[in-house]
Amino acid sequence: MEEKIFERKQANAVVISSRLYNLTIGAVLCWGFWVNWMMVSTIPVEPLQSISPLIFFIGYFASCLLGIYLFTRSDNALISFIGYNFVVIPFGLIINIAVSRYNPDLVVEAIKITGLVTGIMMVLGTLFPKFFAKISGALTISLLIVIGVELFQIFVLGIHQAWLDWAVVMIFCGYIGYDWGRANQIPKTLDNAVDSAAALYMDIINLFLRILRILGRK
Repeated sequence: MEEKIFERKQANAVVISSRLYNLTIGAVLCWGFWVNWMMVSTIPVEPLQSISPLIFFIGYFASCLLGIYLFTRSDNALISFIGYNFVVIPFGLIINIAVSRYNPDLVVEAIKITGLVTGIMMVLGTLFPKFFAKISGALTISLLIVIGVELFQIFVLGIHQAWLDWAVVMIFCGYIGYDWGRANQIPKTLDNAVDSAAALYMDIINLFLRILRILGRK
């Protein structure tokens, strides 16, 4: 059985320099963000909104799960990158629908705040990797609880309380620090760089969507 990404202790490919490793993570992240930007810029939101929600979310989760399976199970950087794109594309559709509801200036502000927060959490993840490792279990439990409460409020009570968005922001801030800290503790190979970028991408996009919702509410 393959090792989980951040539990890998031995390199299954050529080890690269720390600089190239971090540059690869950055480049893969930028690719995902660029693809999302192109999707938002070129895909009209109306056809997406006309799709049955059930069909849309089945396709969304199927693509994400396939992508996650590919980049977590593969030791080949190219296959992992393909898996990464299977995650980026459905996230891009969600982003497209989300940003269409807000003023472009608000979206830009959310991007700036997300970038600033991400940078801070990466620095903290570098300085205090053991701290973030200790809270990883609490982050997972907290996220599951928040998702459960949110789904209950939406589908049963028909409400959505603002504190849930703040809770998700805090959780994904923790995940960014955690995933960045772990990314720099595993063998520095191209495949691990792609896998680490994929994990960070999902953290950052979830953080952005919640920040955008909080700003939009104000």
